[in-house]
Amino acid sequence: MLRIPVLVRGINNLSDARYCAGMGADGLIFTLDPTLPDAVTPTLMGELAGWVAGVKLLGEFDAQPVSEINRLVEECGLQEVLLRQLPTTPLSVASLLTVNLADTISSAQREEMAQQYTSVFPAGFGVVVTLDSTHLDITTQQALAEAAARFPLWLSGAITPNNVLSLLDTVQPAGFLLSGGDEIKPGLRDFTELEAVFEALEE
Repeated sequence: MLRIPVLVRGINNLSDARYCAGMGADGLIFTLDPTLPDAVTPTLMGELAGWVAGVKLLGEFDAQPVSEINRLVEECGLQEVLLRQLPTTPLSVASLLTVNLADTISSAQREEMAQQYTSVFPAGFGVVVTLDSTHLDITTQQALAEAAARFPLWLSGAITPNNVLSLLDTVQPAGFLLSGGDEIKPGLRDFTELEAVFEALEE
């Protein structure tokens, strides 16, 4: 059991899918937008998902039309989606939206986001902030904590074994988004850093 929900994005191989599911990840995120780097096909996603159980399946998208995202939600059996852009019309499933760190620091922007996203994401939403540094100053930590109290806030990016528990205690996010990686060769993958983060979050 992990102390907080963890999602792993960029799943593109069986090693990652089985390892992350076995370590207690709540969900696996597959890049299904063909315009994004390292995207996988719905067929490959289905093959990988068939080897795991007990985890949510999510798709990651950038600028694809909502109609196409909703179609892939049905085709791939997605429980949620991770978006890089705010959609223009509502989606059929709960969504995580990537936003700028600066937007979550501004109290006025936080309030506007909370109101706007309620109508765009009727099935529920969370906000993902990507950290570009392993060290956050006190002001940023406090602002993120205030955002996390206003709506589900997920942290991604510079999440390491050394800072993950500090972020958990100071920000109290809804969860963490970690990143998968490529196999060295089929069936061989170095999980050293990922394993250390999982172990730090174990109950």
